[in-house]
Amino acid sequence: MDRPWAHVPGWVGPALAPDLLAATDSIIAAVRAQVPEYARPLEGRFGERITRGVTVALRQFVALLGSEADLPDTRTYHDLGIVEHREGRTLAALQAAYQVGARTVWQAITAGENARRLEPDVVFALAEALFGFIEQLSAASVVGWAHAEATVAGSLRARRQELVELLLQTPPPASAEVDRAAAAANWALPAAVVAIVVDDDAVEIAGRLPGAVGARIEPGGVVLHGARDDLADVVARAVRGRRAVLGPAVAPGDVARSVARARAAWPLHAAGALGDAPVVRADDHLVTLLLTADAGLTADLCDRALAPLRALPAGAGSRAEETLRAWLDAHGDVTATAAALHVHPQTVRYRLAGLRDAFGDALDDPLRRLELTLALRAVPPL
Repeated sequence: MDRPWAHVPGWVGPALAPDLLAATDSIIAAVRAQVPEYARPLEGRFGERITRGVTVALRQFVALLGSEADLPDTRTYHDLGIVEHREGRTLAALQAAYQVGARTVWQAITAGENARRLEPDVVFALAEALFGFIEQLSAASVVGWAHAEATVAGSLRARRQELVELLLQTPPPASAEVDRAAAAANWALPAAVVAIVVDDDAVEIAGRLPGAVGARIEPGGVVLHGARDDLADVVARAVRGRRAVLGPAVAPGDVARSVARARAAWPLHAAGALGDAPVVRADDHLVTLLLTADAGLTADLCDRALAPLRALPAGAGSRAEETLRAWLDAHGDVTATAAALHVHPQTVRYRLAGLRDAFGDALDDPLRRLELTLALRAVPPL
């Protein structure tokens, strides 16, 4: 540890002690006047703590001048940082208080009669000793403040993890239990909740979304946010180019369903199957989710519904599929189908005759047409 006070002659401490110890009140007054967070009456524990802290620091400084000793136990200042955090004062306020205190002490030293007799090199050494001493006290308090901040943040993060896990339980927990967990997690439970599934940094992303909570829920992360019309845009700014899937808006007791929907869409979105936008809504892709929910069932549907196409020669099959897709998309409108295919309507009628030969009355049956539409959605064009 640096010991700048060792470069000050030993006789300086006793010589300056009266002026330094008499400066306690002026130091406290300066801090209260210049740092708004400390502008309060010197009453109770606050007054006792600040008075004791200044007095002990001045006595330690005087005792260290001319000594090779390390700074005495800094737990007092470490604990001071913890207390300041608990009482809601910021780290900037704490550091400002030390800076104001150091300047005021130096003013008290230089204003004293004894300091005027000091040689310039002693004055320089004394200044270095004072500001080095205060810097070490301040550093100890900063460590204490940061420790308190980390403890609170870690505790809050743990409570929010517990809240998200609770909301994912099936069957859903009692509303009273959810309310208690939300209060402990410092989260105002929205009337409608949207689950946002991301890869692995849910807590960080939630930190960029005011009013959100995030948790690591294997195999990725889940962020919960109140429903709003522009949520996809808000999330897109928060994920910064990474992918995310939004589930449907649900009541707090139905969060598991929103998460399940978003999770079902996540692998498709990660593979690029739901478009190029980084953030998508699962409910915009319900047909795709339906067709991928049971791969075996979808394969059987495709095999049965599209069997007549598979039986055609390669070239004829490709042309017949193209016509069938366009005709179904046009809801059976021959003119619209022709426009989509860039052919004459009579050509479409000719091709439809061939399709009717292949499919029989399936093209006139609403259920069979639905099966064809779904099957063609599930397979890439020939």
